[in-house]
Amino acid sequence: MRTLLALAFAAILCASGAWSPVWAQDAGANYPNRPIHIIVSVPAGGGVDTVTRIVANGLQEKLGQPVVVENRSGAGGNIGAEAVFNADPDGYTLLAAQPSPLTINPLLYKKMAFDPTQFEPVAIMTTVANVLLVRSDFPAKTAQEFIAYAKANPGKINYASQGIGTTSHLTAALFEKMTGTKMVHVPFKGTAPALNALIGGYVDMIFMELASAIKLHEAGKARILAVATTARIAELPDIPTLNEAGVKGFKSGTWNAIAAPPKTPPIIVVKLNKAINEVLNEKDVQDKFAKLTLHAAGGTPAHAAAFIKNETQTWGDVIKEAHVPAH
Repeated sequence: MRTLLALAFAAILCASGAWSPVWAQDAGANYPNRPIHIIVSVPAGGGVDTVTRIVANGLQEKLGQPVVVENRSGAGGNIGAEAVFNADPDGYTLLAAQPSPLTINPLLYKKMAFDPTQFEPVAIMTTVANVLLVRSDFPAKTAQEFIAYAKANPGKINYASQGIGTTSHLTAALFEKMTGTKMVHVPFKGTAPALNALIGGYVDMIFMELASAIKLHEAGKARILAVATTARIAELPDIPTLNEAGVKGFKSGTWNAIAAPPKTPPIIVVKLNKAINEVLNEKDVQDKFAKLTLHAAGGTPAHAAAFIKNETQTWGDVIKEAHVPAH
């Protein structure tokens, strides 16, 4: 009877938050002692999904518990993000996401059931550069020629994107702003249809992440004119940066991150971060990423939080200045 009363009293204390520091410390010390679920906010087979499964396999070995990957896509990543946002903050349900649900979706969706700023960032898994990719028969052969053509032909270049508010869309909007050009946006529902339209010659260009663009470039189905990085990249040493082409300071890339529900105890976040960094530093994992032209990121939870905050500010400004409508 006394045991039951003690348990009931403990439950009341936990529910009221009065015992939360003690609970958090105990939970962190024993974490993990059961399977961890990572909800991926994109469909199976996409870049975030592929990276997450590589990291999850490593986490199983580091943490000694099964790590189950589940895809919950839709609404620009909001469906998966909302599920994790409302999960218990115990480290057993995590979010793997592309930038938008962790950064700028509040500016793109009129109704959202979660606040991205309340997530506990755990780690940035990988980063990848964006590139300026044109159809194979586009008249401009260099980045400088492309910029000159765009300036001389306002409204005549059609650019594809993976959808309104995606990185490919916002990067093009940033390009227009920084070059004083005007192009026509043709949004698609995802990467595959956008690239198929480019290959078929239905659109002129797209800002696409390197991992998807480089295969088309090497096969001659499309051409990379420039990379959106501060320095040339090893995979394409002969391709200039947009900065070199005259668009000073232009930079755009995409990334994916692991985040935990709001109020997840710091001790659990730190344990997860340490394990993820260990996985990212393993040679076989880096070799797998290299084949996908991805770069392992890592860093501390504080670094992840600062990175996400900066990305939110950068692309939030682009959305406002380009008057991208919410839907």
